[in-house]
Amino acid sequence: MICKTKIWAIICCVTGAFCLSTQAAYSQNQFEKELTQKIDNFLAPVPQTNQQTMSTQNELYPSDAPGGILIPSGFGGYGTYLFGGLGATYPEVYRDNKADLIASVGACVGNPVKAINFAASLNITDVHRFRDFSGNFIVSRKLFAGTSISAGALQMFANVRQSDASGSTFYMAVSHAVQTIKSLTPGCSRLSYTIGIGSGRFYEKSPKDIATGRGKHGTAVFGSISYELIQHVNVNAEWTGMNLGISAGIRPFPVPLSLAVGVANLTRYTNDKANMVFSIGYPLSLSRR
Repeated sequence: MICKTKIWAIICCVTGAFCLSTQAAYSQNQFEKELTQKIDNFLAPVPQTNQQTMSTQNELYPSDAPGGILIPSGFGGYGTYLFGGLGATYPEVYRDNKADLIASVGACVGNPVKAINFAASLNITDVHRFRDFSGNFIVSRKLFAGTSISAGALQMFANVRQSDASGSTFYMAVSHAVQTIKSLTPGCSRLSYTIGIGSGRFYEKSPKDIATGRGKHGTAVFGSISYELIQHVNVNAEWTGMNLGISAGIRPFPVPLSLAVGVANLTRYTNDKANMVFSIGYPLSLSRR
């Protein structure tokens, strides 16, 4: 559970930021690398109002609740809006530290039906010290009914002194909302899935994984499946290229606030233990043209 002092630290981090030595920073790097996987669902979210704008008379789009928490989706944004999110995980793999946070803020612009949508966001993977920044850049395009493709670069320009990530991550993902299974929410499908391929964190294992005999590389291929259990609540299963996770995505209010909670690292293919993951995101629409 995230304590109140952690939340307060986010508010105060600008005025209270400070640095640690390189060695002390490295001890938290693997934890921060884990956290970056929990925020992807909010890199370029699609507000439900935008889905309805995009929908033709018979076309279905993904459920309005999060369809995953660990991997990026083929569906990007629509129109011009700002978005932000927070992610958390507990406990740190290979250590027993308390929960920590990652924050992401960004904006997107463009119509993926007529051309493309472009999204850019800033990660802060050490929130309470207000450091370890990196960038994400994603383009998305609708292919045909209920299907979209995205390609992007994640964790760009990360500080090598504060991160042990194997450079930037590049990926491509295709998502499809099944057109024959209607959601209880108009314009949405009850079942959707994603398949993608990527480098970096989808393929390169951490130094701790290598040292404990878990190999050097993951599968590079990642994917997910999401099913609407009840209206505005999804159950999701995801393979990250490194490990398996399950989660629930929830849209609890009429506003486009989205929550997701789950368990990651269910196998010993990477990391030494399973851990809880959580994320929250909100898009603020500026224009849907």
